[in-house]
Amino acid sequence: MAVAGREAGSGLLLTGIHKSYGKVEAVKNLDLHVQGGELVALLGPSGCGKTTTLRMVAGFETPDAGTVRIGDENVSRLPPHKRRLGMVFQNYSLFPHRTVAENIGFGLRMAGIAKAARDAKISEMLDLVQLQGRGDVYPSKLSGGQQQRVALARSLVVNPKVLLLDEPLGALDKSLRESMQFEIRGMQQRLGITALLVTHDQEEAMSMADKVAVMNGGRILQIGAPASIYDRPNSRFVAEFLGASNIFEGTVGNDGSSLLVSGSQGPVSLHLPEPNKPGQSLVLSVRPERMALRLGEGSGGFAARVVGAVFRGNYAAYQVEVPALGRELFVYRQADGPLGSTTYHLGQAVTLDWAPQDGVIVSAE
Repeated sequence: MAVAGREAGSGLLLTGIHKSYGKVEAVKNLDLHVQGGELVALLGPSGCGKTTTLRMVAGFETPDAGTVRIGDENVSRLPPHKRRLGMVFQNYSLFPHRTVAENIGFGLRMAGIAKAARDAKISEMLDLVQLQGRGDVYPSKLSGGQQQRVALARSLVVNPKVLLLDEPLGALDKSLRESMQFEIRGMQQRLGITALLVTHDQEEAMSMADKVAVMNGGRILQIGAPASIYDRPNSRFVAEFLGASNIFEGTVGNDGSSLLVSGSQGPVSLHLPEPNKPGQSLVLSVRPERMALRLGEGSGGFAARVVGAVFRGNYAAYQVEVPALGRELFVYRQADGPLGSTTYHLGQAVTLDWAPQDGVIVSAE
């Protein structure tokens, strides 16, 4: 359902944004372009600068340097109420003494919108968030998911140019969080509104965003489509933060196509996905689901032994000890047996291998 009179959102452009608190550089020379109608997620650990970036877009913080543009307008020095933004918080921030309808219509009332027009817009939003007939209910009578829908409706009813989502699902349990990911994403797409999501939850970012910007140390390390940055991380940090990864550090061999890594009996040669300069130090990342296991010790690959096996619903996670490498690696395998079962069991001898093209060369950062 599209809301009448709503146009596709304006784009958001951050250029050279810098913010310090004393000697601490929270955000460092950050550039970010969110195109109109796009949802971009800022993903990273606590203290990486993602929330500070969101607060500068919202107008709660002023950048020390750089500009924030919404559409064609430089809003870097405008107060929050003049930026035409909607914002959804983790804790909902609803007025407990006001009904659902009063909460949704609060921004319209503050803007001086006439009651008849206000009621019509509130009714539209109740339909949009599937809370028809609940306008007279107080927030305390709603579930967590319903309260978050009210918070979303309150943000959207003022027809914002950009929607800001600050850890919006952090207070919900797992099953409800997953369903709300679909609901918020579906609404954002139907309305064509530009949105910026801040989260530390990799699954949330991957599920909801057109693009994911992985942040650390006040900088964006990589930005791109979720599948792209998952499959082709550009750094060790991105590879390890966005999912699990087996990391190998070593030196390129004389043939240029192998990586020599330290093993229990000396250097071990691993195939590289592409030729590189002999002698240089490299870091290789291989996702656990890209690794293959087969029973027994066969030709090719590494002789290994299963030392851990965990059932995780649609896949099993294995921890395998590789004597030649003197370390343990992780392997994921899609579940293909009875519920709760694992294909390989503790103590079993297996052969571990992966295709050279499934490895990704990443920076050591």
